[in-house]
Amino acid sequence: MRAGFPDFRLGNVLATSFTGTLTERHGNAVERIPTPQRLVDWLAENGLAVDSCTTAQLELARELRECIHAAATAAAIQDALPASAVHVINDCSIQGRAAAILTPEGNRRWRLSSASCVEDALGVIAADAISIIAGERDGKLALCASPTCQAAFFDTSQSRTRRWCDMNTCGNRQKKARFNANQRKNPNSAK
Repeated sequence: MRAGFPDFRLGNVLATSFTGTLTERHGNAVERIPTPQRLVDWLAENGLAVDSCTTAQLELARELRECIHAAATAAAIQDALPASAVHVINDCSIQGRAAAILTPEGNRRWRLSSASCVEDALGVIAADAISIIAGERDGKLALCASPTCQAAFFDTSQSRTRRWCDMNTCGNRQKKARFNANQRKNPNSAK
């Protein structure tokens, strides 16, 4: 990754990975796509390579990201989907041009044409969000148990009881905080 920017959090679900480009939403927020080039980098990292991105396209991407987050959060808590978020997600999905292809391993991937733009990549992300929010995929939407994060994530664990959006960040941070609190309460337990 480019020096000076926080690493991307890459997951198995495109739409929720995209919402993870803004982390710690309820703490000290970390913007992982602060520039148009960083959006180009993120898209390439996720198999949606485009040549360039304008500031206006970056703003559209951030708007889509926040709408996906709002709709996924509502779905995770079984609340009504925000109409404005649904409208933006649908508009982005309709505007995108991409083709689903089958890999030799039997997986579906999206292919953008050589003339594709950011809107085409955002269409793929919006379509992925629609499939998980609509319940078309095996798994469930959940919210990270970290009080500073609360990111929406797609839980595909067998028991569907995953608590953290990312065990390597939020999960470890919470476990470390619990350990330190227990050490302060029982200072002799570590000896």
